[in-house]
Amino acid sequence: MAHQSLRSNIMHFDTLALRAGNQPDPIGAVVPPIYLSVKFERDENYEYGAGYEYSRGKNPNRDTLERALAILENGQTAVCFGSGQAATMTLLQALGPGDHVVLPRDAYFNTPNLVEHVFHGWGLTYTRVDMADLDAVKAALHENTRLVWTETPSNPRLTMTDLLFVSQLAHDAGAAVVCDNTWATPVLQRPLALNCDIVMHSTTKYLNGHNDVLGGALVFRDGESALAQRVRFLQRMAGAVPSPFDCWLTLRGLKTLALRVRAQTQTAQKVAEYLATHPAIERVYYPGLPTHPDYELARQQMDAPGAMLSVDVKGGAANAIAVCQKTQLFVKATSLGGVESLIEHRATVEGITPQTPVNLLRMSIGLEHPDDLIQDLAQALG
Repeated sequence: MAHQSLRSNIMHFDTLALRAGNQPDPIGAVVPPIYLSVKFERDENYEYGAGYEYSRGKNPNRDTLERALAILENGQTAVCFGSGQAATMTLLQALGPGDHVVLPRDAYFNTPNLVEHVFHGWGLTYTRVDMADLDAVKAALHENTRLVWTETPSNPRLTMTDLLFVSQLAHDAGAAVVCDNTWATPVLQRPLALNCDIVMHSTTKYLNGHNDVLGGALVFRDGESALAQRVRFLQRMAGAVPSPFDCWLTLRGLKTLALRVRAQTQTAQKVAEYLATHPAIERVYYPGLPTHPDYELARQQMDAPGAMLSVDVKGGAANAIAVCQKTQLFVKATSLGGVESLIEHRATVEGITPQTPVNLLRMSIGLEHPDDLIQDLAQALG
């Protein structure tokens, strides 16, 4: 396959990210065209010679994006969806009633919500554990456990999961391991190399990187596994697929992925170090700080600590919200991974039953100059 030769001939991630989405074009276009056609014509033998029939099942732009993501995560196959939640939902739907899933306590709040409010009534059972407590993970594995869901660094408290150890526990119990790698991206962390079976991405975030397109993906280490084949079937049958234009935009974002993530991470480190010394801040959640309880694990498992951080503001929810409202450069919005820095009061976002401390602010660090972001936070913190 083409992406296998690309892997062996080009060693640096920056080059892979730039070139993985480039496919030969019959007229020599440097940038691949957008294939908006829903239907494709049969050939003289009344067959679909190029392999494309109907865009719900297959589209050239989606094929290109899936090949590129498989290359970047070093997996055998990738399956793309119209959102990160659609990717998560399809993976859970590939399981069966009576199956059991282990979920982390600290995670994107709609992941456990999806299990509880959609699949639990359908017959999927689950246990939520602190993924840093390996004894708790082991105790949560049952005979019917089919999937262990990990998210590292976690949302929003940036706890780390020892992927090698958790994968070994899960595999010994006959379960597959999926890692939500949205926050780290393959620039900084490669879960399949740490013995995970599946990587999940909200491609909306860093992979696209410009806050202008929704998308999700699952990358499988074994593309021929029964679970991978089931997910591919559900993708084509249910049709929760990204549009050709969405795929094209995400492919464009991949070309600058390495540069963006590294620059954002360098700025996040400076912002975290500043906030760690500020008297109005109770706690900084950032695995690049030596005071973080998972600092050493992050150094072992990641190339760098990433561009997301959270803080607990002294004085409770009211003070935290006031700081958020006073920022001028930070956009007060819920998302992450774009070139603009964002800030949010996480408990407000999570609704009437938040799992997050009420004084926690989550920040996605963008591409602004670090001095400007620090100055903005200084005036907001007073």
